[in-house]
Amino acid sequence: MSASDKLIVFIAKGFGTGCVPKAPGTVGSIAGVGWVALLLLPGDRKLYLLATVIGIFASVWLCTRAEEILQQHDPGSVVIDEIIALPICFLPLVMRDGGLADPQTVFIQNWHWAPLAFGLFRLFDIWKPWPVFQVQALPKGWGVTLDDVLAGVYAAAILFFIP
Repeated sequence: MSASDKLIVFIAKGFGTGCVPKAPGTVGSIAGVGWVALLLLPGDRKLYLLATVIGIFASVWLCTRAEEILQQHDPGSVVIDEIIALPICFLPLVMRDGGLADPQTVFIQNWHWAPLAFGLFRLFDIWKPWPVFQVQALPKGWGVTLDDVLAGVYAAAILFFIP
């Protein structure tokens, strides 16, 4: 494996978080919470949304390449798809009142919402209700990534309706 292939696999494995022997998707999702916090730091709503969209396309590419390099379909250790989906499920928590919340507001002052967002994401990612399960059949990194994106959308939809 070339150095560039090793780097791609390392990133696709969530910078190593997907290498844990048990529940790599959950550990990758925890790294996704860190990604949310990092996106909140600049306080720029457009940057948050842009990075979320770019993350989706980067995940598709990384997951496609990781599948090719590892010669496996949707390897459990590849968790970049979980990481990039977390900003989606946090949208109702961070976009309230027409602005972008700061990390302290999201994770400390309103601390009870972050575990709910995380838990709902994991529920939908594991349960895979329609069409989350069905999109996994899409080719290459599209299926790997879009099931997590939809799980994030489901979680966000529920959080949106909670006052």
